[in-house]
Amino acid sequence: MGAVAVFSIAVGFGRTYAAPMMDGSFVGPRILHVHGAFALAWVLLFVAQPLLIRRGAYRVHRVLGYVGLPLALAVAGTMIPAGLHATIRDVQGGVGPVAISSLLGVVTSAILFVALVIAGVVARRDREAHPRWLLLATLLVVWPAWFRFRHWFPKVPNPELWFGVVIPMTWVVVAIIRDRFVRGAVHPVLLFAGGGLILEQGFELLVFDTPFWRATAEALFEWLRT
Repeated sequence: MGAVAVFSIAVGFGRTYAAPMMDGSFVGPRILHVHGAFALAWVLLFVAQPLLIRRGAYRVHRVLGYVGLPLALAVAGTMIPAGLHATIRDVQGGVGPVAISSLLGVVTSAILFVALVIAGVVARRDREAHPRWLLLATLLVVWPAWFRFRHWFPKVPNPELWFGVVIPMTWVVVAIIRDRFVRGAVHPVLLFAGGGLILEQGFELLVFDTPFWRATAEALFEWLRT
């Protein structure tokens, strides 16, 4: 799953961030680079931690674990100003009110991500629950990378469905199937929290840019701008 997360970032942001940075055409404020660095650091930590356990480096695993919660708070804290910048940019670019509606999804993602990480920290002594909470948190934080796959496949219809829900949430289903065949039963974290995450993402897709969603997003937009 760590390799999947790294792959999604490399491909998803390869066209919209890495390539423009290499040829000098990327334009954006520092907060985008800071948020990207924190998010990448989280994914790399997620990759490193199980490898340390497999090598028996439990002490190093625990020491690095203390970095997890502050890093998660940094990811979520920079996610919102980065999303605000993208909203203002898109509004000024003529995208329209739908750009403001997107900001609410950024905030809900930040809240859910922190909640999942906190659950993982609380369950740190439970060797079954702990990694599954952090897996769900990581799958959520790499969601923007999967959504940027639409730039590679512009002819795919309904990209908000396929790249916004189906592909990112497929990995929750993969984890559930793996549990069923390897453990003989699906762990409750994946069954209930993972299933709930799939439902939440589907719900956001259904209500996105509805009058209530738009009104809430516009109020949030005005508050964050002040």
